[in-house]
Amino acid sequence: MLVDFRPHSKLSGTSPLDLMTSLAPVVEALREASTDLDKVRFVCDWVQYKSNFREVVDVRSILPCPQPGARPGPAIVPLGARDDAVEIAVDVRRSAAISLEEVTAALLRERANSRVLLEDWGPGSRSCLWDFNARYWKDLDLWEKATGRGYEQALPGGESDAHNRHAARDVINDLFEVWDSLADGDALPEELYVVELGVGNGSQAKVFLDEFRALDTEHGRGYYRRLHYMMCDYSQHVLDLAREAAGEHRERIGSFVLDATMPCASLGFLKYKVFLVYVSNVYDNLPTDEVAQLGGRTYHVQTRAYLDDATVAELAESVGATASELPALVHELLRLGPGLLAETDPGRFADVDAAVSFWRAVWDMVRLEERYVPLAGLDLYSLAPSMSGELLRPLLESGADIRMHVSNGAVASFADSLRLLHPFGRLVCHDLFVTDVQAYRTNFRGPGKYEGSVVNWVNGPLLAHVGRRNGFDVHYAPFAHRAGGNIITMTAQVRD
Repeated sequence: MLVDFRPHSKLSGTSPLDLMTSLAPVVEALREASTDLDKVRFVCDWVQYKSNFREVVDVRSILPCPQPGARPGPAIVPLGARDDAVEIAVDVRRSAAISLEEVTAALLRERANSRVLLEDWGPGSRSCLWDFNARYWKDLDLWEKATGRGYEQALPGGESDAHNRHAARDVINDLFEVWDSLADGDALPEELYVVELGVGNGSQAKVFLDEFRALDTEHGRGYYRRLHYMMCDYSQHVLDLAREAAGEHRERIGSFVLDATMPCASLGFLKYKVFLVYVSNVYDNLPTDEVAQLGGRTYHVQTRAYLDDATVAELAESVGATASELPALVHELLRLGPGLLAETDPGRFADVDAAVSFWRAVWDMVRLEERYVPLAGLDLYSLAPSMSGELLRPLLESGADIRMHVSNGAVASFADSLRLLHPFGRLVCHDLFVTDVQAYRTNFRGPGKYEGSVVNWVNGPLLAHVGRRNGFDVHYAPFAHRAGGNIITMTAQVRD
């Protein structure tokens, strides 16, 4: 049996965790179930998100690696490779509240028999979780009305760092320095483009444009009248609200409905013209797979969403349905939204508020089952358009066993955004970044739930690798204007 206790730092300090408190009950359950301990991985995480998709104990199958074709002689096995069959995963933050032995034994006996499945196995990036995520942003006003608070109030600190005026000034001053240099050489275009991906409620743009106009007035070179600020989001409704929130700056604003993972599809006319692509808290909210290197073998983490049977009967009864009818009803909700669902099914939902209550209850109950599926070869895995999984090799083979996000949506968005940049342009992003691959070996990095949306930390080393291959330097630094937070600022610009 291989034991991987990832939150190493919590084994020491003033209130250290007792490793045996987590280990001994699980081993006892495995022994009683007559499990071959030689093929078991036992993994402990500290899941910091109080709202997440994991049970306290999970049992994950590790599917066997495909055997080579009929070839003469013995199969070639990498030195030190393990053929594990199952992974037992424990969230030690919550484990003290349950009997680990009883829960583990029950899972080994029953596995997923009591779960109401919402989908079949597949890559994490294609899970219906992302349909929930999209529905949240489309009907954000209904969710906020039901909860009585805005999305940003759910963030650490109660607000987005993108609204920080000091941070906006830093970015603008950097822009002015570049523009002054180009203007002095008579090389500055007449039209100055800035692109914002993911506009939220528009307050980020308002802060940026307020500070831009004020600094330009002091600077005295008339950049504000030449500025074109391009708001981009997948929702026209969100764009309309954001444009209105920008107030008197509306004449400087253009708006585009687009998919954040391929901005050039809508903004192709701006290739090599944009001086700033400004992104905040978008990449952590884009679809992602996970991959793992375990025992010398490479795996794709497949998932399927489910509702636990412990509470599903009560939910079904509340809408006059059976448990078996719930998956179809949930997918109807995701397709239509609560407003149309209430109209088309008034027998179950008296009004929109009732449909929103159902939506929120389902989201609270959604969990993810996981399994490890062998990857035949990294070169056969499509990481993003025109990018193969070979980009992952230096990260997966960087040392001990590792499981990490691929950040497919973020990688696609980042690479496509780089094509918009002027040779003296830059991309600035404030988000949750893993900046050292070792962090995946010691900390849980998602997925978690922020209100009705999905959040995952972004694979910073992978984005830096992609940037370098495209001729860009990528730098990470802690967000400079709020102490103690997790937000990192990424800056990408053409390599000198």
